[in-house]
Amino acid sequence: MSELSESRVGQTHVNSASIQKRVILSMGGKGGVGKTCIMASLAEWFDENQIPVKLLDLDIENKARGSLTHFFGGRVPKININTPAGLDAFIDHLSDGIPVILADMGAGAGQITYEWFDRMYPDVAESGIAFTAIGVVTADPASVESVLAWASRLQNRVRYLVVENSITEYTEFTYWYESEQALQFKQAFDPAVIRMDYRLPDLENGARNHGLTLGDIASRKTNAPELQKASLVMRAQSYRRRMFAEFEKVKELLLP
Repeated sequence: MSELSESRVGQTHVNSASIQKRVILSMGGKGGVGKTCIMASLAEWFDENQIPVKLLDLDIENKARGSLTHFFGGRVPKININTPAGLDAFIDHLSDGIPVILADMGAGAGQITYEWFDRMYPDVAESGIAFTAIGVVTADPASVESVLAWASRLQNRVRYLVVENSITEYTEFTYWYESEQALQFKQAFDPAVIRMDYRLPDLENGARNHGLTLGDIASRKTNAPELQKASLVMRAQSYRRRMFAEFEKVKELLLP
């Protein structure tokens, strides 16, 4: 991670007083760590607080299930970022008056994103747009390495929010807590850190299969019998409440 301190020199910073709009993007990279789950919960948090937000599905794998489009349907445009101007969608959608964009990036989006920031960031920052990059870490060291790889290229052009996702009942984040590379990242960028609780597979898999958010299940807006069980409804309500409480802790990174 030695390149962190070396490449910070000369980066453009956004004056917090001039920030008018915010783009929140997930750090694509290692799949299966829960990035889209976090973004879907965050979309519900914005809706719950009546904060206008635009959702963008930038997952170039175009998967049918588990994407933001799968959870929110026609509300989420699917954008092909494999074009020279693909990520200009950030600018275009913010110009429509929406103050916040949630952009779910897929695996393989890294190089495209890095190059866009290298070309466009100074002018975008000058216009009052700030960025928050969400990285999800699990017990798997590869998830941490993915976050570190993105940070080594994005540097201090974004604020960092790291989600510790307990994808097993008893998850230990040893590599995230103890590796030298992760410690250097924390020292260099002081990321905000929140936690996502372990979720029962019956609930998590059912929600993904049917394209349902926690809010859908918690409010019984589903015809899926397996998700109508009183215990799963209550679990969804509990997960949602605790996730929202985590977002409240870091809302300065989520709002303009």
